[in-house]
Amino acid sequence: MSSPLLHAGPAVGFDTPFEMLDACHERVRRTLDLLQRLQAHVAQHGADEQARSAAADVLRYFDIAAPLHHQDEELHVLPRLRAQGLGELADQLQADHDALHQRWQVLRGPLLALQDGRPEGLAQADCAGLAQHYARHMVLEDGTAFAAARQGLDAPALAAMGAEMAARRRG
Repeated sequence: MSSPLLHAGPAVGFDTPFEMLDACHERVRRTLDLLQRLQAHVAQHGADEQARSAAADVLRYFDIAAPLHHQDEELHVLPRLRAQGLGELADQLQADHDALHQRWQVLRGPLLALQDGRPEGLAQADCAGLAQHYARHMVLEDGTAFAAARQGLDAPALAAMGAEMAARRRG
């Protein structure tokens, strides 16, 4: 189980913010796949070096990148949905973000333990639950929310959105 491929992905930049959001979804999918493979690996091999490395990769993504991605959506997608009369969809996506955060907190402790060499409590049901919830959530965003939010945005608005997203990542 090698995790370097976790970080490979589409070469997009913040000058195309919706494409960046799409690329983030691909990273979510790859990281969730790694998480589920990690759980199966640990069940057979324990907390070996591959498991510790994969746990660190999953932790890094869901502790750093995922919250920034959710914030991107909460700042740039959900308000546009509400302005277009899609408040119910925006509310559902926000509720999903909150629930996904809670699901992540359940997995974080066992992954921290695993990263430290202690294979304790990384439950298949918790890994699968996070993956399934994200899958349902991303269907809504990819299928409806992003297209609706992008509608009517001109080049300067897209540039401002991308610049804000990039600035938050720089600190």
